[in-house]
Amino acid sequence: MIFRIAIVVVALLIFASYQQVKPQTDNSYNGLNLVDKTGNIRKPSDYRDRYQALGIASGGLSNLQGGKVIMSLVLSGQAINADKQDLSKDAKSNLTKLAAWINDRNVPFLVASIGMIVMLLWAGSYKMTAPGAEGIVPLVSNSPLIWWHFKLFGPYIGSDIIGLTEITAAILFIAGYMRPKAGIIGGFITTLMFFITSTMVITTPGAIISVPGIHGMRYMSFLGLFLFKDVISLGVSFYLVSYFGKKAILSENQSR
Repeated sequence: MIFRIAIVVVALLIFASYQQVKPQTDNSYNGLNLVDKTGNIRKPSDYRDRYQALGIASGGLSNLQGGKVIMSLVLSGQAINADKQDLSKDAKSNLTKLAAWINDRNVPFLVASIGMIVMLLWAGSYKMTAPGAEGIVPLVSNSPLIWWHFKLFGPYIGSDIIGLTEITAAILFIAGYMRPKAGIIGGFITTLMFFITSTMVITTPGAIISVPGIHGMRYMSFLGLFLFKDVISLGVSFYLVSYFGKKAILSENQSR
């Protein structure tokens, strides 16, 4: 079931990546425009310096009207794809060409998002079982941030709530491929969740241990290493919030 969901997610992402080029109808153009009347990307020779100075990643235009500077972003899927193509063209060595190939095919997002979805669905469903609930009792009970959760709901209902939260976040990430704002909400949920769980590496007994015969040094046990992976998951959550946020901004600008 998890594998099928992952295949569907990949197919949806590939389908959503193809967008029809929409030419601009505005008749006023200046040297800062990136798209001409035919929809082709047009870049001045010094466009990198100009747009870095303006703090614009993929392009924008500014016109003086009535003595006021009016900034409007002309971000589009075509402009973003053009930047990716330029990255491949600029790559010289085999190493940088491989890095450009990975960037052009959006491999980081695919691996991060699908991996997060599979993990959340799997972990969330396991926490709704008796062994899963009993396994997280020492983690939750010793956390200064969430110790009250099992006191209030009990270990089994409390674990069900945690599992449902993880499954909800996974569903929001899946919906984010078509509705980016849903992915943002899912990212904020996992950001809060993994922030709490990443602190458990410090608060859980047995996570940090000393090794006999080695003085002045402490190590993470297998339990500590298991908990420390949530620090990486926290970073992935921030990345997905950023990615879906850019998609949502792009969608808002295109709808105007």
